[in-house]
Amino acid sequence: AASPASNPANSCSVTAVADKVLPSVVTISVTGPSGAGTGSGEVIRSDGYILTNNHVIAAAAGGGAVDVLFSDGTTAHATLVGRDVLTDLAVLKVEPSKGLKAIALGSSTSLRVGQPVIAIGAPLVLSGTVTSGIVSALDRTVEVPAENDASALLVSAVQTDAAINPGNSGGALVDCAGDLVGVPTAGASVPSPSGGASAGNAGLGFAIPVDIAKTISDEIIATGRATHAFFG
Repeated sequence: AASPASNPANSCSVTAVADKVLPSVVTISVTGPSGAGTGSGEVIRSDGYILTNNHVIAAAAGGGAVDVLFSDGTTAHATLVGRDVLTDLAVLKVEPSKGLKAIALGSSTSLRVGQPVIAIGAPLVLSGTVTSGIVSALDRTVEVPAENDASALLVSAVQTDAAINPGNSGGALVDCAGDLVGVPTAGASVPSPSGGASAGNAGLGFAIPVDIAKTISDEIIATGRATHAFFG
C-alpha cells in the first residue's frame, strides 16, 4: 500500500496548476483621496468581471483610480461594480480588448483538512507569486480590520499555511485541479518581543470560502450590492 507521503492524492503538480491559473490572476493598483495600495484579484467572468477584497479597493471607493495588471503584462482601467464591507469582498469590471480567461470555480464544502492548496497573487507587489501548502483548518471565524474603524467578519474561513503576505489579499487559493476554493484575505504575524508584529509570513493565512464569495459576487454583479439577513 502506498504511504501517505507517496500518495499522489496528497500532492499537487504546482507547475501545472500555476500554468493554468496565472492567466486568470491579476495585480490591482489603487489610488484615491485616502491613499494608495496594491492587491490581487481573479477574473471570474470572461467578459471582464474581477473578484477581489473590499479592503484592496476601499481607498478608491470615494473617487479614485483602479488599474489592473494581467499576467501577460497588459493593463486596463477598472470600474467598481460594487462592494460588501461585511464580507470584505468587491467586484471590479474591465472592458477587455480580448476574451479573458476566467478562473474555474470549485467548491469550499468539499475541502478537507490536510488537502494541498496553492495561493497565487502579488505579495509586496511581486505579481504572479505562487506559494503552496495545505488546508490547516476549516470553519474559522476571523475578525479583520475594515474601513472607518469597522470590522469585517470572515465566516467559515479556510486556514492555510501557504504563504499569504500583504498584497496576496483578493487573490486565488486553488486546489490541485486549479479551481478557486478561497479568496486569501488575511495573514497572521508572530508578535515580536518588543510588542509589535514581526515581519514575514507566520504560516497562518485565512481565505474567504469560494461558496460565500460566489454568492456575494453574483449578487453584486446583478444588483450592485450585497444583502445580509439578520435577527433583531
